[in-house]
Amino acid sequence: MTIKINLNADMAEGFGAYDIGDDNGILKIIGSANIACGFHAGDPLTMRRVVENAKREGVTVGVHPGFNDLWGFGRRRIDMRPDDLESMIAYQIGALQAMASYSNVKVTHLKPHGALNNMAAENKEYAMAIGRAIKTVDPDIIYLALSGSEMEKAGRSLGLRVALEGFCDRQYEDDGNLTSRKIPGSVFKDPAVATKQVVDMVVHNFITTRSGKQIPCKVHSLCVHGDEPTAVALAKQVREGLENAGVKMVTLPEMAID
Repeated sequence: MTIKINLNADMAEGFGAYDIGDDNGILKIIGSANIACGFHAGDPLTMRRVVENAKREGVTVGVHPGFNDLWGFGRRRIDMRPDDLESMIAYQIGALQAMASYSNVKVTHLKPHGALNNMAAENKEYAMAIGRAIKTVDPDIIYLALSGSEMEKAGRSLGLRVALEGFCDRQYEDDGNLTSRKIPGSVFKDPAVATKQVVDMVVHNFITTRSGKQIPCKVHSLCVHGDEPTAVALAKQVREGLENAGVKMVTLPEMAID
């Protein structure tokens, strides 16, 4: 039986006249794009352009909501009421749906960005707020969540479709959460290191953590961070490594999600 996997990337993270990352280069490698919706990055014109280009490349698009934190690129933790967070997520889903309508493209998934993703992985109230926003706006949207996280639990408890995400270029802790970016080496720059990690994750179903421990994992989608200067080279080598291991690349809606 052929193993299938989805590659995703965080995209459209420029703002106005400024571009971050090689969106066009990444779109030729991945199967699904996570589109910034104007809070941590992105704007209507950038969103619309990247969706148009994604459609042309056969790449599905999803919401990449973040905290309202342009200065900090959404990587600063913000404490807020869960109902406020829910409204903020619903707002960003609607924004992408509007821009995607110009290309007659359906929004297929949602993956939180940066500090919001990290906090919702551990905070049940945040995870549920995101899930409620999805269920209210469009319950067909796939909740893309870190395996074993509060987001996975929230999505399942709400009856949503949940896809489990792994990271090509990030180091892991023994509890399955990502190593803080404040720790040196937490973001992999070497494509060979990233490729070994993803082949282990997809083919052998384990992750080697920062301490050297092997922990079991199951993933439906793997993320490459599009804002990193090494993103295109790393994504190419990761894809080649997976294909050489007999893995087939598909879009997220094509994955068999339990």
